Amino acid sequence: MGTLTRSILSPAKYIQGRGEIRHLPRYCADLGADKAYIIADSFVLSHYEKEITGGFQEGDVSCVLLPFAGECTMKEVERIALAAKDSEADVIIGIGGGKVLDVAKAVGFYSHLPLIVAPTVASTDAPCSALSVLYTEDGRLDKYLYLRSNPDRVVVDTELVAGAPVRLLVAGMGDALSTYYEARACRRSAESRGQDKSAIGAYALAQACRDTLLADGAQAKRDAENGILTEAVENIIEANIYLSGIGFESGGLAAAHAIHNAMTQLEETRPVLHGEKVAFGTIVQLVLEKAEPSEIAEALAFCQSVGLPTTLRQLNLDAADQSKLRLVAEASCAPQEPMSNMPFEVKLEDVLTALVEADRLGQSII
Repeated sequence: MGTLTRSILSPAKYIQGRGEIRHLPRYCADLGADKAYIIADSFVLSHYEKEITGGFQEGDVSCVLLPFAGECTMKEVERIALAAKDSEADVIIGIGGGKVLDVAKAVGFYSHLPLIVAPTVASTDAPCSALSVLYTEDGRLDKYLYLRSNPDRVVVDTELVAGAPVRLLVAGMGDALSTYYEARACRRSAESRGQDKSAIGAYALAQACRDTLLADGAQAKRDAENGILTEAVENIIEANIYLSGIGFESGGLAAAHAIHNAMTQLEETRPVLHGEKVAFGTIVQLVLEKAEPSEIAEALAFCQSVGLPTTLRQLNLDAADQSKLRLVAEASCAPQEPMSNMPFEVKLEDVLTALVEADRLGQSII
């Protein structure tokens, strides 16, 4: 019997530290580039343009700077890719939050150019991934664009990230919290079906992600609220962006993200951040799995310690509104959702029961 395939997806190089935004020209030169086309968040530019462009003015690598505050649509990607080609740039750089990075990744894909990603928030684990999420002109999900490879460089300036609103850092912890539990579910599912499973290294990173959150999450939140860039904050930034990024892409998604995806259909949950919904979805997944009570209690205590939702009401939903919960349960079990990666069959009624039970457990600790 032949061995099954296992793999790890990751950026070619991940770099994290204070003031790293000033070193972008060096990383362009490492890739053999002479001219960078920079797509940057308008808000970030209003505060850090000097730090971003300073190094380019001093060295051998030049840059063209595009402030971006639009939607990540195919039309915008095509427009910017054409402008990048006309500029004769030989590397694409994305600086900012999720939508700016998705635009930059898509532009790099269509331009066939090397890509440097510089996230300025740690609210999700998307910066390291080989994926861009494209939207329609009116802001609805259009499609997932699967890229040829992960970014060539992910450069994280922790001074910039630590200066972002603390809620974004906490939301990133919520997204990262799911990484190990979903990777574990996918691994169990693969083993039971005799399918490919994640590599040992990817699974170890997912475990390290959870352990780092539990060890440093609460302290990192306190430090960030006080405007201090400590070892705890550095550790959580790495967990949110890198450990979770490699963990989810190489380890897989399961019920937690299926619940999140389903909740996005409800208008009430729109103000709730991605990671905040994923955190509650993680509790629901543990209930579905009939995980050890101590493990569920540990996850709930973590969420409470950093201010992540543990109840439906914190997601602007009502446990008594069965029609809305049924919509979530039904959508989470749709064929294309990662609920199918669970190691057992999950039915609509199972999710409905788990949503109510997770809410009950969450209320019990408030």
